Amino acid sequence: MDIEPGGGREQVVSQLVGARLIGVGAAVPAAVVTNADLEKLVDTSDEWITTRTGIKERRVVSEDETASGLAIDAAREAIAHAGIDSGIIDLIIVATSTPDNLYPSTACMVQAAVGAARAAAFDLEAACTGVIYALAVGQQFIGSGTFKTVLIVGVDIHSRFLNWEDRNTCILFGDGAGAFVMQATDGDNEILATYLRADGSGGHLLLIPNTGAAYPHAGTTPPKAMHRFLHMNGRAIYEFAVNAVPEAVKAACARAGIRVDDLDFLVPHQANQRIIKAVAERLGMRPEQIVSNLDQYGNTSAASIPLALRDALRRRQIVPPATCALVGFGGGLTWGSAIVRWTAGT
Repeated sequence: MDIEPGGGREQVVSQLVGARLIGVGAAVPAAVVTNADLEKLVDTSDEWITTRTGIKERRVVSEDETASGLAIDAAREAIAHAGIDSGIIDLIIVATSTPDNLYPSTACMVQAAVGAARAAAFDLEAACTGVIYALAVGQQFIGSGTFKTVLIVGVDIHSRFLNWEDRNTCILFGDGAGAFVMQATDGDNEILATYLRADGSGGHLLLIPNTGAAYPHAGTTPPKAMHRFLHMNGRAIYEFAVNAVPEAVKAACARAGIRVDDLDFLVPHQANQRIIKAVAERLGMRPEQIVSNLDQYGNTSAASIPLALRDALRRRQIVPPATCALVGFGGGLTWGSAIVRWTAGT
């Protein structure tokens, strides 16, 4: 280690350990809800939904499916893809806004199910940016030498918090889970940079009330139950996203010492195709560089980035090695990006 002077005292500056992503996995419910299905619930049409969002269908949990169940399935797939024994996992971070319970954490439930007996575990809540926040946290634990192998899961079940009579919100969201395995490496650091931001003054623009009198207790009468539904100012969120996402990508690239032109792919949070298109244009990226599966799954919140990356690997849109910008934005308001050199096989 090197000793550097600073602020009138000596600071110990340690050489950070490098990290890389070695596995990805995802899980979605079996039930498919198409735009045609939604035409029977609200005043909408397939054409109206498709032109405004790019979504054709989404997956929705059945009554007995849970966030923890989806998280466990995604985690198992990521562990298998990484080719590791779950017993070597040191830490599990689950990013979710819709856990099964206030406690135990979803991460503890995943830990027990996958057999990661030695792992610490906790949940993290940063809405749709959750996986990016979790990647940054996992990288810090590895970089400091505290842990060597970290399992990261993003999972959300928004269908249980939607007003299915509101065509502006019920058409947007789907349920799902996605997971990454991150590991220390003796080689080059493949998590090139991360960038995280938040603006709590915009929290009212996208929220699910869930405290005090608004808590969705079982048996709540319909008028009170209205408080549990997701509320969103769509126009304001659009304006926020098309500015925040390019900022996050450019800032993370600068931290990584690369240019946007050096990126092979952009893997954005899958919220709205108009947002994705506007962001790509502002970054000067070509359509073939943009990873999207929004048409199949809708907005799966914290799950969307690993789910999109997994699918891009499967259809061989992304062929390793590839330099990817993973970027998220969502309630909080939160936003952030991670520049990743993806080398794991398909």
